[in-house]
Amino acid sequence: MNQTVQKEKPRRGRPPKQVVEAEGPDGTRTNDPERTMADILEVATAEFADKGLAGARIDEIAALTRTSKRMIYYYFESKEGLYVRVLEEAYRRIRRIEADLHLEDLAPEQALRVLVGFTFDYQLGNPDFIRLVMNENMHRGEFLARSSTIQDLNVPVINAVRSVYERGVAAGVFRPDVDPVDLHMSISALCFFNVSNRHTFSLIFKRELDNPAAVAARRESIVEMVVRFVRR
Repeated sequence: MNQTVQKEKPRRGRPPKQVVEAEGPDGTRTNDPERTMADILEVATAEFADKGLAGARIDEIAALTRTSKRMIYYYFESKEGLYVRVLEEAYRRIRRIEADLHLEDLAPEQALRVLVGFTFDYQLGNPDFIRLVMNENMHRGEFLARSSTIQDLNVPVINAVRSVYERGVAAGVFRPDVDPVDLHMSISALCFFNVSNRHTFSLIFKRELDNPAAVAARRESIVEMVVRFVRR
């Protein structure tokens, strides 16, 4: 089942998008902190994903949001504070969409197929998420460790995987010796690699990985691999 997900637009090779604060009928800016923060996070996500923590510049983020460094520091305290919020929002977004899959309404094997297919589609359609995770792994998780919410944000996906898996075991369709966290890791690893390594893999092995037929074949391969791994 091919889930439709909202894709982030890549920023490479095109002029950067500028976002502005809300304006009233007379053209004056209105005080809209939530929108201002959302605009800053949107632009900062692309900047940190593209350039990493060290390469991203608060001046550039301020210019693209037509705000000020002072305002960014007011909302997020520091460059590192903004970076941590970007990471939190990246995880919050995928977990929020996962919650809307309604896996509990599907038979266990179909639910697992939907979850794996969604993970593949989301990561393929949101390369900024992949780059952010790669950047933070280069920092060995140092900044994500500062988050007070990251653990809670990721509890639902483990619960969803566990629920699907345990229903499958109870129905006699899944084998009873798989750890749900390990299963989640395997799903993530297969889908993550498909995005993070596609350029080098394509170059080394002379494979055209971006055409629709190749994408569809790879998606089906990953879904089948996971399902056969847990099938009884």
